[in-house]
Amino acid sequence: MKKKSLLLVKRILCGMGTILAVLLSGLAFVIYFGVQWMFDTWNNLTMDELVFHLTAPLEGTNEEMVWQFLDVCVAPAALVLILVVILFIVSRKRKRYYVIMGTGIIVPLIMSCRSVYGAWDQLDAGDYVKNQGTYSTFIDDYYVNPKDVEIVFPQQKRNLIYIFLESMETTFADQENGGAFRKNVIPELTELAQKYEDFSGESTGLNGGYSMPGTTWTVGAMFAHTSGLPLNISISNNYMDTQDSFFSGIATLGDILDEEGYSQTLLIGSEAKFGGRELYFTEHGRFDIEDYVYALEEEMLPEDYRVWWGYEDQKLFRFAKDKLKELADQEEPFNLTILTADTHFEDGYLCERCPERYKDNYSNVMACSSSQVNEFIEWVKKQDFYEDTAIVLVGDHPTMDSDFCKDVDSGYIRKVYTSFINSAVEVQNDTNRNYTTFDMFPTALAAMGAEIEGDRLGLGTNLFSTVQTLTERVGIETEKKELEKKSKLMEEIADLDEDKEEILRRDGLIDPAAEIALGAYDNTTGIFSIEVKDIVRVPDEVATVLAAVWANEDQSDLQWIKLEDHGDGSYAVDINMAGFNYVPGIYKIHIYVIDSAGNQHVVGVTEEEVDI
Repeated sequence: MKKKSLLLVKRILCGMGTILAVLLSGLAFVIYFGVQWMFDTWNNLTMDELVFHLTAPLEGTNEEMVWQFLDVCVAPAALVLILVVILFIVSRKRKRYYVIMGTGIIVPLIMSCRSVYGAWDQLDAGDYVKNQGTYSTFIDDYYVNPKDVEIVFPQQKRNLIYIFLESMETTFADQENGGAFRKNVIPELTELAQKYEDFSGESTGLNGGYSMPGTTWTVGAMFAHTSGLPLNISISNNYMDTQDSFFSGIATLGDILDEEGYSQTLLIGSEAKFGGRELYFTEHGRFDIEDYVYALEEEMLPEDYRVWWGYEDQKLFRFAKDKLKELADQEEPFNLTILTADTHFEDGYLCERCPERYKDNYSNVMACSSSQVNEFIEWVKKQDFYEDTAIVLVGDHPTMDSDFCKDVDSGYIRKVYTSFINSAVEVQNDTNRNYTTFDMFPTALAAMGAEIEGDRLGLGTNLFSTVQTLTERVGIETEKKELEKKSKLMEEIADLDEDKEEILRRDGLIDPAAEIALGAYDNTTGIFSIEVKDIVRVPDEVATVLAAVWANEDQSDLQWIKLEDHGDGSYAVDINMAGFNYVPGIYKIHIYVIDSAGNQHVVGVTEEEVDI
């Protein structure tokens, strides 16, 4: 009996050990292939960028990238896992099976640790973690609050066309023109920068802005260009898509133009929700968002059409021409902000109009983008509104393509592309300027003819003026080092909701959650309805569903209303506005579930605007 018991225990331990070894093997190879794929895909990956993307939702991302991860990482890991399982099955009756089992546990652990350590070392994660606990007063000392600065616009206000060129660098020009390549793959953009203004002084070599920490991915770059600040509150503490606001307390380019009566539109071929772009541009400047989703809804695209990140730049510039004709017919001055996408990593998107001039796909995509942008600018120059329109062409950030710049000399300083076209002012300091993308904020306003008291906004400097940039004042390395640290001011103006768990629960990102539908207010009955269904991840059975409804900030009119159980997993109630004295306003609604154990869970937060 004792032998049988020992044998049973041994079998149980072997079974548990085998399961552990199989799971660890699968995880180890996913980590191993994932780390390799990560560095192959993001050639210049930074830790703050990695943290941002790990915490950002997948909504709006490029589906091809998801499939690439599954193909490059998950599929080979699954294949290896199958081989491991076969090995265990074949070896299960051998005398020293426990040695094989132990090896199946230890080797994956070592492999995982080495992969993680290698990534940790390559990303300088140690310094990153150290800096997250180290505060710098750099931003606090040098930040110029636009709210405290007098900005005077000319009587005849100038329109603005601001084009973010995805991943566009000065690097891609030839060495003769200040680039790093033997052949110039952006000849038209090179000519535009040389003909107009890139703040290179008398030099014929291209000049551009440094992309600093907190600005090296699209939403961080767009934020930096238009606010003069980095998005480096360490995104691990900042899940922008779950926030109710995006730096609500600051004044940005969009805010300033909104106050001056500008009509503002964000035109992009991807989904604006991705990375918090929709939140940022609607909150700061009340932009009309015309993205991929908008194009589908307005039937600008065939039903279910999707390529690359949504639709290609060929269509983007066609839509932009139509939009500009519409904007030019209105009385208000306009700001049309555009973001291209074809040049996004990895290798870009080669549309049907792009000729194959080079051996590699990305060079062809860059060349095609250069040609399309130039063609669009030439079209704008022929329009009546051009005389009163400033155009800003900028790369959003350096490319993250894995191998496009692998042969670039390590001593070459990579910068994002810059060109100001049809500016209202001339350069006063005609030297080769050292600047960052923060400087685009006040410089764009100056190009529109606005006079800026002190010529500084945010961390940026008006490059048309003689005032030194922060880069020229303190040096690029010092500025970079200080921006990698935390800032008390940034934490203050970020205006984050500290209860992150509650935010995540509200948005259904962690349990529990539910789908909430609000019916439109009916003026004839004085009623609007609430329906709750698909309640998930409540620890115990749902006993009661309640709605907390109020409009006053102090919740003095708060009412708790029980929802009726329809017996099919859905709950509903009609809210009679007689109970709120038919007062119009925005009513906040919190949905609570009481489970069978008596525990209370928030499953949703929403609002209803009642116009009585």
